[in-house]
Amino acid sequence: MATSKKQRAKRKPFRFLIKSFLLLWAASMVYLIVCKWVMPPVTITQLQSLVAGDGLKRDYVSSAQISSAVKLAAIASEDQLFPEHGGFDWKAIEKSMDPASGRRKKKRALGAAASTISQQTAKNIFLWQGSGWTRYVRKVPEMFYTKMIEWVWGKQRIMEVYLNTIEMGRGIYGIEAAAQTYFHKPAATLTPAESAKIVACLPNPKVFTVVPISKRVAWRYPQILRQMNNLEGDPVVAEIIH
Repeated sequence: MATSKKQRAKRKPFRFLIKSFLLLWAASMVYLIVCKWVMPPVTITQLQSLVAGDGLKRDYVSSAQISSAVKLAAIASEDQLFPEHGGFDWKAIEKSMDPASGRRKKKRALGAAASTISQQTAKNIFLWQGSGWTRYVRKVPEMFYTKMIEWVWGKQRIMEVYLNTIEMGRGIYGIEAAAQTYFHKPAATLTPAESAKIVACLPNPKVFTVVPISKRVAWRYPQILRQMNNLEGDPVVAEIIH
């Protein structure tokens, strides 16, 4: 009898962890479904920005209030297979996982260069940025949430949330805040060149500045414009950006 009580006592912490995990998972599923229609009130990344003293500038807008040029620039620069893939670019992932790849930077984690727009959105909304080993811990839930938003949200909603929540400058989140900060105009009226400049900062918006324009942004945005011209006539792309 005493042994049985001891065994139950030992199992209690384990059961508590399992129940807590299931509760958090269920809550995240409800949150995911709600976010199909409602913008997230705040993200972990935005909270980190506040704690770091970078501030928080943001102004959520609907997809109709975002220039199609911005959406096209995001696809052209960040994820040209976005209209076609199911959340993951497996060829890019395979290439980025090769430690012998000459194009992979030594300081970059394996697989870090292959994130799609869907993966970045899942990470921004449900998870954390992280560094070191925490990036690897994040990958499993990131894959799960990426697939879920592909199924539940769809491409147009993913793009809308992505452009409203991604960091586009130190403490600047979302395309509306970026448009107002850099060009003193709403996101709906951004030109292709302005859109390309903003998107060009995304690999590291704290370092690659739009105004004043950094060398990296000045070098990158004409390339994005050329890719935008190449993709503009694609009917599948047009369905997402309009």
